[in-house]
Amino acid sequence: MKNVLVTGGAGFIGSNFINHILNESDDYNIINLDKLTYAGNLENLKLSEDKKNYHFVKGDICNYELVDYLFQKFQIKFVINFAAESHVDRSILGSKVFYETNVIGTNVLLEVSRKHQVKKFLQVSTDEVYGSLGAEGLFTEKTPLSPNSPYSSSKAAADMMVQAFYHTYGMPVVTTRCSNNYGPFQFPEKLIPLMIINSLNNKKLPVYGDGMNVRDWIYVIDHNKAIDLVFEKGKEGEVYNIGASNEMPNIEIIKLILQHLNKGKELIEFVKDRPGHDKRYAIDSSKIQNELGWKPHFSFEQAIEHTIDWYLENKQWWSRIISGDYLKYYELQYNKR
Repeated sequence: MKNVLVTGGAGFIGSNFINHILNESDDYNIINLDKLTYAGNLENLKLSEDKKNYHFVKGDICNYELVDYLFQKFQIKFVINFAAESHVDRSILGSKVFYETNVIGTNVLLEVSRKHQVKKFLQVSTDEVYGSLGAEGLFTEKTPLSPNSPYSSSKAAADMMVQAFYHTYGMPVVTTRCSNNYGPFQFPEKLIPLMIINSLNNKKLPVYGDGMNVRDWIYVIDHNKAIDLVFEKGKEGEVYNIGASNEMPNIEIIKLILQHLNKGKELIEFVKDRPGHDKRYAIDSSKIQNELGWKPHFSFEQAIEHTIDWYLENKQWWSRIISGDYLKYYELQYNKR
């Protein structure tokens, strides 16, 4: 059994990954280290919390002594680093915590991993490290890093540090860079859940600029299957782009949501664009498809309907978040354990 430290496993992508991996295989002993900040949610892990091969630890990846202790206690030899501050708008309002978690935290994980001679360190990153595209072209693994926000620059710095540990120390690292995710358990500050929840509450849907910023969308389960494959078969020192080739302008996503919920377009409200708003992202995922045999399973039409329906069926989950009682509620749940 592989003892795997999964950091940020109470967040959107990390929790979906843990639920997926523990459902698919009994070969993993998962130690989930999460600080339980505003976007960390223990309720995301109801499917996994009672499994014998799942362990939750509340803590900060910046805490060297804690991370080192966990490596010793659980004999950890594998790391998958999901932990990150990830919301661009928040990074514009205040960047300090982004560099603390995304850069310093990654450094702590790398140093402790090197000390304990891990067998694989997987860094989960983002296509935003590449910057912005024009009307044509795709991001490949060879595209130079050119981040444009405090968030993406912190992730780019972490990615470069991961590669430096590979070249300097021969650490067995691998990096994935993914396009925009959507699916169950996504925190309501992100575009798709925000628009779904606002629509259900008949609130205005704020759209930056003209709404024509283009993103490449991937269902979170497809992303997690790709991570699982890279974790098992990815070549050391390599980067793998993960995308589903679903390019859509933000405004079209919002119109689809309104149509599915039978809501009118009068809810749309165009607002001032945010600073440094990248115009277009698009991923070339041919490397992971050709070398590792991965391909997305879900169509966008199928998965976006499932996502909308999930939020319709899980009002209690997101109501607590937007009510302001969220942190108090989950702190109480944690203290009961």
